[in-house]
Amino acid sequence: MERKNMWKQYTDAQCLEVEQLSERYKKCLNAGKTERECVVLGIEMAKNAGYRNLNECIKEGTQLKAGDKVYAECMGKALVLFQIGTEPLENGMNILGAHVDSPRLDIKQNPLYEDSDMAFLDTHYYGGIKKYQWVTIPLALHGTVAKKDGSSINVVIGEDEKDPVLVISDLLIHIAQEQMEKKANVVIEGEKLDVLVGTKPLTETEEEKDLVKASILKYLKDNYDMEEEDFLSAEFEVVPAGKARDCGLDRSLIIGYGQDDRVCAFTSLFAMLETENPKRTSCCILVDKEEIGSVGATGMHSRFFEDTVAEIAALSGGIEGLTVRRALHNSYMLSSDVSAAYDPLFADAFEKKNTAFFGRGLVFNKYTGSRGKNNTSDANAEYIAKIRKVMDDNEVGFQTAEMGRVDLGGGGTIAYIMANYGMNVIDSGVAVLSMHAPHEVTSKSDIYEVYRGYKAFLKEME
Repeated sequence: MERKNMWKQYTDAQCLEVEQLSERYKKCLNAGKTERECVVLGIEMAKNAGYRNLNECIKEGTQLKAGDKVYAECMGKALVLFQIGTEPLENGMNILGAHVDSPRLDIKQNPLYEDSDMAFLDTHYYGGIKKYQWVTIPLALHGTVAKKDGSSINVVIGEDEKDPVLVISDLLIHIAQEQMEKKANVVIEGEKLDVLVGTKPLTETEEEKDLVKASILKYLKDNYDMEEEDFLSAEFEVVPAGKARDCGLDRSLIIGYGQDDRVCAFTSLFAMLETENPKRTSCCILVDKEEIGSVGATGMHSRFFEDTVAEIAALSGGIEGLTVRRALHNSYMLSSDVSAAYDPLFADAFEKKNTAFFGRGLVFNKYTGSRGKNNTSDANAEYIAKIRKVMDDNEVGFQTAEMGRVDLGGGGTIAYIMANYGMNVIDSGVAVLSMHAPHEVTSKSDIYEVYRGYKAFLKEME
């Protein structure tokens, strides 16, 4: 049952569509390097497509009807969009759900210090990373500073070509014999992932110590009106600097930071914004904290989504409690998350008959989890049959896969959380090479097929 390489089937017109979508996607990837930036971008795009803030509808007592488009956000880090269908809400929704957080380095609350005339920011890594991959590469600082007066300041340093970048140092090979004997997970330890931010001491002061740190604080004050104590109420993320780019001499691939899971988030958003007049209410969820267990107020475990559905039900004339439960139970969902692309250089990590390959389209993972299918929802056969029909009817290229060889590892998504409502859920998304590395690689044709598959799902899944 080997799936076809979609590049072999594309017409010239389709190849043009692939490139146009890829350029659109790269722009979003460059603009959304944090969950906050993704939500801001998503709201802007939603408003341009005619979506209204749900809170405004609630205040005005607006009754929602078929064709209405609304969105709601949670703390600037999670976003959900709805387009009301012609069928009653309690018949269920067609839901695309992705996450917009990615592995990174977070700045600690008391981070700035000086040692040997060098100033550093102390970090705590977020999500699953190979720590040694984050040293000696150009890094950027993205974040928000919340001030005591209620104002906030957005900070982005390292993305403009005129900006300085940051770096984490590594030990030179000439004296690294002992380091090279360590296991990969401790070659660079978490507490060694401190970001070098400066070496020039402040001269216009009578102080005699920590003058490099003082110079950095002056820079922050002059440019962002930020005091050292403002780190206490700041959220700074260190991410790879630079833009997503075409990869490969044939330009068939895209390399960039955060494609897990923004490649699925943005294609879900594109599909949602382009869907018109659906029978079943369409929904797109862009959620935070998946990389650390979907916890917290903005993670999928929170009640934000369920409460928002309750608001939609109330404005749609339903009996709130019953309508919400029925709507969730009767829903179909694609948990839009990435899968591991087969890498022939590490073939032993995969089971080749059940793995995802570049160029073969949207990837369905019947189950994720690890080893004995732990912590997975395991989609049922009847639901998969329905999805197969929708994809085949729309000539969408797709494949099925598992996350590596049995007993070797695995992974998790938000699918099992949504399955708790009794709805049908399956993981679906793009195959990614070098997943969780600072720069990940995807296939343009897979992105195109995922986008087409998500659109078909929203429109035709019944």
